[in-house]
Amino acid sequence: MNKIILRVSILYLVIITTIALIIPFVPGFDPDSFDPDIIKEPEPPSIRHFLGTDDLGRDILLRCIYGARVSLSVGIVAVSIMVIAGMSIGLLAGYAGGWVDEIIMRLVDIFIAVPAIFLILIIQVLLKPNIYNVMVVIGLTSWAGISRLVRAEVMSIKQRPFVLAAKARGIYSFRLVIKHILPHTLNPVIVASMLGIGIAILSESVLSFLGLGVQPPQASWGNMLENSLSFMIDAPWMVFAPGFFITMTVLAFNFLGDGLRNILDPKEN
Repeated sequence: MNKIILRVSILYLVIITTIALIIPFVPGFDPDSFDPDIIKEPEPPSIRHFLGTDDLGRDILLRCIYGARVSLSVGIVAVSIMVIAGMSIGLLAGYAGGWVDEIIMRLVDIFIAVPAIFLILIIQVLLKPNIYNVMVVIGLTSWAGISRLVRAEVMSIKQRPFVLAAKARGIYSFRLVIKHILPHTLNPVIVASMLGIGIAILSESVLSFLGLGVQPPQASWGNMLENSLSFMIDAPWMVFAPGFFITMTVLAFNFLGDGLRNILDPKEN
């Protein structure tokens, strides 16, 4: 059953990513174009518009596909920033040990104690809301968990015989960390990254929903949900479509992370 869920998740992510990458190059698919016959009156799903239209006559399915580009871009870039920052700090703390480790870990504890969403909201209020700020802010407020994970791995790995043997051959510091320690920390980081993409997508959706993320008219699942609030009763398809894609995409990345954990961690097999 777990393998089936993993395969379905991978298939879903491959399909939505492929469509999101291809759609801008297909002529005639403009997410901001509107149907002149449908103005100020959302149209329910039909053969003409599979997921219906919004209050401006724009095709919801097309806007959801363009919203996938935003969400996937934010998730991947934000997690890349998170991984680079978290691994760098975790490697330094774990390898250096002693007072360096103590200082870094206390700072990490303080950072973790502050809810990330509050930091994100505060920073976004101070900055001009746009997709680039969203990527950077989410990435720079999510690295603490990765740093603790990597630090724990490094503390264990640096005592293993192959690392001690490398030290005996005169290999120290940067080369030792990059060549012998870093590769052995990648498995848990890869798993955490897949889970982190789902969290980043949710964070972007919340920010866009609150008006602090991707700004209209650029399509985003979050701002599509915000725009649909006034039509929840009369046009429920406006709420369902972006909500469905958010839920399915986050679940797919979570299932992918769980599947990778089972594959990469021998203890789980």
